[in-house]
Amino acid sequence: MFYQILFFIALFIPIGARADDGAGLNLALQKTYMACVGIDDLLGDMKKIAGINTGVAGVGTVAGAGAVIVGIKNHNDLFGDLRKMENDENFSPSGVGMLTIRRNPNFQVNIKSKKSGNLGNWRTGLLAANTAANVAGAILATKNTSSDDELNARVGDCISAVNNLQNVIIQSRANGVDVTEATEIYTACSEYKYVDLSKIKKRARGAKVSAIAGGVVGGAGVVTSQIANHSDRVNAEKIDTAANVLAGGATALSGAATVFNATEISVIKKVADVAQNCEKVLK
Repeated sequence: MFYQILFFIALFIPIGARADDGAGLNLALQKTYMACVGIDDLLGDMKKIAGINTGVAGVGTVAGAGAVIVGIKNHNDLFGDLRKMENDENFSPSGVGMLTIRRNPNFQVNIKSKKSGNLGNWRTGLLAANTAANVAGAILATKNTSSDDELNARVGDCISAVNNLQNVIIQSRANGVDVTEATEIYTACSEYKYVDLSKIKKRARGAKVSAIAGGVVGGAGVVTSQIANHSDRVNAEKIDTAANVLAGGATALSGAATVFNATEISVIKKVADVAQNCEKVLK
């Protein structure tokens, strides 16, 4: 009787162990699902924002480039003529001799007020458009940098769940539990271990910093351009030159933001491929 009891106990222990192992595997699979599903949606949102921001930064770059071109033409038209006048001893606009011009430095501004007009205003308007694009780009890039923090946390949780799943698979296989599906899930989702999320962060932050700096430089350019357009000071030419330099700086920063956003999209796509493969087998 005693041996019969031992026989029945020995008979049921493996069954109980297998049942426990199966339950443990199911629990590990559930944790992997909860940790990994949803990352693809987050990446999709980030890719969409980066795409929009690429367009916004591109518009800012074009507007800034236009401001530079218009500004240079305006500068050459205005102050190039003045230099020609100063070098021509016989020049006498409206009966005013060069001696009068040299004794009256504000005469330069009088000519400027007649010839400036549209070009100066166009430069100011284009710089304003560039500044607005950079501000919008900074807002969008800030959103993606925040999402990047969430992405790092989510991927970290997924990798932890996948590592746990690997340990459970090893134990379950040893106890005779079918681990085919679990192994397929592990193979697909373990690819997260090999993605470099820092590349996304670097590009998102690069776009943010470039857009913020572009907004500051562009804003300064707008103010300087307005001053140059209406200046009654002797150094109007220097102010006009400064406006053009600021327009060039704002354009370069918009261009940098465009590049950062475009390359961010390409990096996001690589991580999204892993996310799609992982979630496909989980669902």
